[in-house]
Amino acid sequence: MKNSKLQRVLAFVLLAVMVFALAGCNKGKSGDIKEYTMFIAMPGSEINDDNEVAQIIAEKIGGRVKETWLTGQSAAEAVGSIIASNDYPDFIDGGDGMMALYNEGVLVPWDEYLESGKYPNLKEMYSDKEWESFRQADGHIYWANVFQNNYGENRATTHNDEAFWIQVKVLEWAGYPEIHTLDQYFDVLTRYAAEHPTTESGVATIPYTMLCEDWRYFCIENAPEFLDGYPNDGSVIVDKSSGTPTIVDYNTTPTAKKYFAKLNEQYQAGNIDIEFATQTYDQYIAKLSTGAVLGMCDQWWNFAYTINDVFKQQGLDKQGCNYIPLGLTIEEGMENRWHTYGDTLNNSSGVAVTTDCDDPDAAFKFLNDLLDQEIHDLRFWGVKDVDYLVDENGLYYRTEEMRTKAADPAYQASHLCNYSYMPQWLGTSRDGINAMQPTEQASEFLNGLAEPLVKCFQAYGADSYPDFIGSVVEENAPWFPMYSFSNAMTTETPGGVAWTKMGEVKHEWLPKVVMSKNFEETWEQYMSAYNAVNPQDFLNEMQQELDRRAAS
Repeated sequence: MKNSKLQRVLAFVLLAVMVFALAGCNKGKSGDIKEYTMFIAMPGSEINDDNEVAQIIAEKIGGRVKETWLTGQSAAEAVGSIIASNDYPDFIDGGDGMMALYNEGVLVPWDEYLESGKYPNLKEMYSDKEWESFRQADGHIYWANVFQNNYGENRATTHNDEAFWIQVKVLEWAGYPEIHTLDQYFDVLTRYAAEHPTTESGVATIPYTMLCEDWRYFCIENAPEFLDGYPNDGSVIVDKSSGTPTIVDYNTTPTAKKYFAKLNEQYQAGNIDIEFATQTYDQYIAKLSTGAVLGMCDQWWNFAYTINDVFKQQGLDKQGCNYIPLGLTIEEGMENRWHTYGDTLNNSSGVAVTTDCDDPDAAFKFLNDLLDQEIHDLRFWGVKDVDYLVDENGLYYRTEEMRTKAADPAYQASHLCNYSYMPQWLGTSRDGINAMQPTEQASEFLNGLAEPLVKCFQAYGADSYPDFIGSVVEENAPWFPMYSFSNAMTTETPGGVAWTKMGEVKHEWLPKVVMSKNFEETWEQYMSAYNAVNPQDFLNEMQQELDRRAAS
């Protein structure tokens, strides 16, 4: 134990010397380190200018990035402001605003860089056919999505998709029951809340909450596609039962009405957060961070990367506040497809280089070098002997102290630097032993679970979060996901106009449907307003795209 502590002290001293030396080296050779800017149309946390790992990476590959994140605006509003200013960062991920940037002509084409042979790591991210899917109407490629891309063997331990989530302490209290339907889910939540009206710290228990803000209203609106057993095509259902893939509107199915009727019932019974319709994303995250919310429907990436660190820092993980995903269906015995196996190719957005970048060649080299294994390890594992150790078999692992530090926002800002919206890999490291990212290292994943989670995993015989879902294991269809098409729609087509208006109607009416004293009457009013914006125009264009993808 003493030797271990001594090793860690020496390692920190070595790191301090390295950072000091690199800082001095940078000072003397400032021209060798390129300073890039990047805007990301998502909320996030900035790292310190003197971040230690960022400095090490900068010295190794000759560049660093100052990231700016979305605050107080929608992605479209933020991108619109940047376009209006005519002042662009070197790199940008505009989210839903990528097509506006493309139409403005301010993005650098990737084609010559991908085909030059000078940036093999970038080229390797996708097959030739997959790269073709990023090609725009003018014949060029302008961005690359950086997520859900596996190198080597798939190592997934998390369910990085949507689900109905439930706290571990609720499952333990209920005796680890099987929960397959909405009725069973709300039954457990409400019974637990009745017996536990407050948390251990005295905060009022909230059985269920929802997020309706801006584009994140998927937390309330798209559950019907999953409840009917379909995968996450996002904006539509693709029905294959007739043998010909056919677009179906999940907003108007019998399951959609049953789902919202259930939410209405639970709201009227006082089991749904009364602030759900007006809370912002920050308020939602703050609420989850208290450990008072027993359940919600959400995507893992939308809450877990923040909440799990908060729970660990506050000791709420030891109280059983972590969430487990459930693959609910509208009726018992149905197959579900909440979990997506394999890579998901979302070509509607990603990282791009702008025409304001004064050295595109260097920018593409920077993107390429971020995928070198040594740099990738620095980004996601940190510094050897400081943030992780290596055993006699070459396997990376962390001590509990290291895990706690990695979850500390102050340590993240001053030391860690994963450049999370830059090119990256999931899956297996090039050494064939380790996972590209710590969250997918099986031993590290299991050793990092708090005791209530361990007991829950054991009770259900689960080795990973996807095991709790129990989704059908199948290859993604060639058209999947259809949301990569709808996300890129503009109001230049009738379908794009309808898509925009459909969103506006749902934003207005779905909270009303949930809160209504007369569900049937309000549902009919909602359906009238919905049908009035010509959703068939949207469905027709989605069917055309589905036919094209199915034939390719």
